[in-house]
Amino acid sequence: MTCQIIPELHDGRVLEIVFNELSAAEMSQMGTMEQLELLDQFHVQKSDLEHLDGEKFGLIERDGKKLYRFRTRDWRLYFEVKDGSVIVHRVMHKGTFSDFMFRSKLPVAEDEELAKSKHFWKLIDEGRNARRI
Repeated sequence: MTCQIIPELHDGRVLEIVFNELSAAEMSQMGTMEQLELLDQFHVQKSDLEHLDGEKFGLIERDGKKLYRFRTRDWRLYFEVKDGSVIVHRVMHKGTFSDFMFRSKLPVAEDEELAKSKHFWKLIDEGRNARRI
């Protein structure tokens, strides 16, 4: 599996998408076609991050750190933008136990509630600390 793709932004800048060990392992659990579909849908443009719609893209903040969420059909990708790169920390299926646990307790504003969850941030920190590949 290729772990880096490069989408082009509207303003001509390019952000590299980097998967760490954990997010790459999570991607590798998918079938090849499912991986390709997810990567085909995961386009991050500057305008997406400046004008979050709450559906496809969301923002989760804690202690001044921003974590973005990309949602597509059955998958959630949690990432940050750092040094001109999109760093994917976790890839979760909407039906996974962890993702279900977060969402089953959530009212309408799921991103705000995720920001309050210590378990969620533990998963993200594991991703942040994983080696980038």
